[in-house]
Amino acid sequence: MDTTTNTEQLPTTIRAYLAAQEARDADAALALLTPAAVISDVGESFSGEDALRRFVTEAGAEFTFTTEITGVRRDGETWVVRHHLEGDFPGGTADLDYRFVLDGERIERLDIVVG
Repeated sequence: MDTTTNTEQLPTTIRAYLAAQEARDADAALALLTPAAVISDVGESFSGEDALRRFVTEAGAEFTFTTEITGVRRDGETWVVRHHLEGDFPGGTADLDYRFVLDGERIERLDIVVG
């Protein structure tokens, strides 16, 4: 498993989702998910359009932070994008792995875990 920071190797769907999430564009992010998609953020799961919309628009909104992609790799059918965050949230820094599973051209599952 090679790790790189080159996001160009990611499927277009994942790059578009990351951009939509950063922009807090819920409509664009939701359009990239399957109808049965599940997002798990450090153990809390979200499914269904309303919960997923809330997650995309509200997760981390109470904090100011920067994020940098520090690694991209493929683990079987899962694409892993490591993010380094720094900001005014508890602890001040975090490394998170965004683990994407696709179903065709859409995201079926996203697990965000401490890296």
